[in-house]
This record gives sequence, structure tokens and C-alpha cells, in this order.
Amino acid sequence: MMGPVLAACLLIILSTAWISQANEALCKKDGGVCSCNNNKNSVDCSSKRLTAIPSNIPADTKKLDLNYNKLSSLSAKAFHNLKELTYLNLDTNQLQALPIGVFDQLVNLTDLRLNRNQLTSLPSGIFDKLTKLTDLRLSGNKLQSLPHGVFDKLTLLEKLYLYNNQLRKVPEGIFDSLSSLSTLRLNDNPWDCSCKDILYLRDWIDDNKDKVTGAQDAACGDQQSKAVLEITEKDAASDCVSPNTTTAIPIGTMTPASVIYDDIHEIKVPQENFQKFLGYQEPDHLPTQPQCLMSISGYLGLMMSLMLTSAAILYVFHFLKKA
Repeated sequence: MMGPVLAACLLIILSTAWISQANEALCKKDGGVCSCNNNKNSVDCSSKRLTAIPSNIPADTKKLDLNYNKLSSLSAKAFHNLKELTYLNLDTNQLQALPIGVFDQLVNLTDLRLNRNQLTSLPSGIFDKLTKLTDLRLSGNKLQSLPHGVFDKLTLLEKLYLYNNQLRKVPEGIFDSLSSLSTLRLNDNPWDCSCKDILYLRDWIDDNKDKVTGAQDAACGDQQSKAVLEITEKDAASDCVSPNTTTAIPIGTMTPASVIYDDIHEIKVPQENFQKFLGYQEPDHLPTQPQCLMSISGYLGLMMSLMLTSAAILYVFHFLKKA
């Protein structure tokens, strides 16, 4: 009877080791999905072709790089266990929308980068909890409107990048709370200088041109040679009806933006069998075909664990059958 007992113990030990290996795979310097610098509490998940946020990022992480991936959506709780974050980089992904509350737990965040995604709108209050934010970058998206008061809580904000979007106007008073602002990039937007709504932006730029750089680069969409700052009341004589600034505006089916490494073949991994090992989120947030970039050593380690576990199971069955 000692044989089956020993085999069962061996099976438990091997299973525990395998689970531990899977849970730690994310941040191994010798070949996990992401790379970690424990001394700086930094996690680098950039350029991994990720379609979902890894779920086992260390809770004490302060800097998280997720740029150059294939993220098209985020769970509302994607960052809720990362309350120590001060830097979050989501540049060059395929994000089409931000869920309400996705950043609410990041109360220590000072730098948020969302450049070069496919955002068409922002939810009201999306940045309200980020009261320590000093750098916010939203350039290279498809933003057609901004919600009223979206920047009201960002009194420490120093840099705001809104260039290369589809903005035609901004709500009156949207920049009035940004008392620490030193850089505001507004260029490469189709500003509608024929509507009275543009006069707030003109006046704000005029009042802040000595202390805010970049704002004066805003130019009218229909006549790029004329700056918003130069618009007169006669130029902006029309009462224009604009879309609701708090809701998304559909612009038709968009072709996902290409990102670096598109020519690299993806490694297909069965979703149900390897969800836990890959460290992705719950099944309803997983891609249909998640990919895992593991080192050869990590892969061989996993295979060895599987072989030993299978051998232990066969050993147990053998003794039970004899008994």
C-alpha cells in the first residue's frame, strides 16, 4: 500500500510545482511573457502581440509598459489590483473605447499614455480619480469630441497631447481647471472655425499663449494657413449644431491599425487548456486565440512537468489495479 501513497504524494508535489511555475512565468527574466525589473518595480510587456492584459502582474508594480501590442479592448477591472502604478503606457494598440472606471484605482498615476490607438470618444469622468496626473497623451486617435469637464480634476497636469485627432471643437471651459499646464498640443485637428463654438478655444489660447506652448499651433481645418488664434467673430458667425460630446460617434467599420511585427507568425495556444498558465484574465475577457511567447527553457520545463505528472498518475493506477 506504500507505493500508491508515495505516488500520490509525488503527484501532489509535481502539481504544486507546475502551478507555481505557471504563476511565476509572467515575470521571469529568463523567458516569461513580460520582463520584470524588481529593483525598480517595473514590468515591460511591450511588443508581445498581447490581445489581453496579463492578470498576474505584481501588485507593487509602479511602471507598466504595454505599448506595441494588439489590445482592442480593456476590462473595467484591468488595473484594479495595480494601485501603486505611477506610469502606464498603452501606446500603439487598437483600443476603440475605454470602459467607465478602468483607471479609477490608479490614484498614484502621474503618466498615462494612450497615443496611436483608435479611440473615437472618452467616457465622462474617465480621468476623475487621477488627481496626481502630470502627463496625459491622447494623440493619434480618432477622437471626434470631448466630454464636458473631462479634465476638471487634473489640476497638476503639465502636459496634454491632443494632436492628430478629429476634433472640430472643445466644450467651453474644458481647459479652465488646468492651472499647472505648460504644454498643450492641438495641431492636426480639423478645427471648425466657422462656428461660434471655436471662440472659447481662440480666447483660451490667447489668454495662455505666454505660459502654454503648442496651443497656438491649432489651425482651422478648412484653411490650414489660418490659426484658431486669428479667428474673428465675423469668421465664426454660424450657430453650428454639434454632436453630443459625451457619447461615442460611430464612424463606420475601421480597419485595425497595423503595428510593428505584423509579419511575425502568431503562436496558437488552446484557450481552455492554458488560460491559467498564460496569465490572462477571466474567459470572458480572453481572446479566442491567445498567443504566448515563451522561451525554449520555459517550454521544456513545462513539458518535463507534464511528463512527470503523467508518469505519477500511471504509477498510481498501476498499484490501485494490483490492489
